Amino acid sequence: MKNRICEVLNIEKPIIQAPMLWVTSAEMVAAVSEAGGLGTYGFNGGYDTKVTSVEETAERMRTQIRKIKKLTNKPFAFNYVLPFDGIDFFGDACLQVAIEEEVMHVVAAGYVTESAVKKLKDYGMKVIARPVNPTIEQAQLAERAGADVIVATGFDEGGSAPMNTLGTMSIVPVIADSVDIPVLAAGGIVDSRGVKASFALGAEGVFVGTAFITSEESPASQITKDAIIKFESEETVTLKTAYGHERCLTTQSVTDYMENQTAELKDNEAIVEKITQTFLDGFIKGRLDKGFISVSAAVSLIKEIKTCKEIVSDLYSGVPVAV
Repeated sequence: MKNRICEVLNIEKPIIQAPMLWVTSAEMVAAVSEAGGLGTYGFNGGYDTKVTSVEETAERMRTQIRKIKKLTNKPFAFNYVLPFDGIDFFGDACLQVAIEEEVMHVVAAGYVTESAVKKLKDYGMKVIARPVNPTIEQAQLAERAGADVIVATGFDEGGSAPMNTLGTMSIVPVIADSVDIPVLAAGGIVDSRGVKASFALGAEGVFVGTAFITSEESPASQITKDAIIKFESEETVTLKTAYGHERCLTTQSVTDYMENQTAELKDNEAIVEKITQTFLDGFIKGRLDKGFISVSAAVSLIKEIKTCKEIVSDLYSGVPVAV
């Protein structure tokens, strides 16, 4: 059976690696693409030091893109954060780098607007739209604007889980029934059972993050990988954020945060600062006393470190689709 996501993105397997903040690198992205999926570069991936400006983030992305191209000649994507309330966190600076480096696949994440999607399409890009809070309205808006693929994210997600607490089993068929473009299922998908279930729900591919954090090629610290393997799903906690939710391992830093939080962060720069520092500390430096480790609800199913090739192969096992 042919697969529309494979056809439109020119890939072999309808498995898209999520562009996780900090937790990607040239090696990881290239390995996923080489395995037949679509690797996606996320902001500041491949680095272990804090950034001082948006421009530095953009130039880091340029360096990693050039490394990816040396490691694979297969398609890969970059992350574009859609502007929110008129604020551009990383978007335009990184978009300009992607244009200059001729990266033609993009995961556009955030609050979808027709103008933002049309801008990306005007550059000739293949657009994977990922509404941070998926709704029928957001999905249909993305489709009208020309998005090639839409991501239906369920509350089973780890990072950037939606405000609405609809699970993956619920939101995927709702979105799939509302649009004609192909849908990617996201949230709690870490093995072939989740992939097969996603297809049964109407998705034509999957959008996977947590499973790749423990990959051999992942830049996450060994401490972090060991913690993900050790923790069970019931040992996670969901934190409310300005844009949705984060499901995290219940480390000392998360416990302290919950006990001492007196008010929600409302300043956007403060939000970016908090997310940037806590994810850098948690994922990359393995500082469980200071950082956060965001994971999906299916973290219990991750029990060993594998290569990206093995992970893609395991996810794809028994799925009846091919180019």
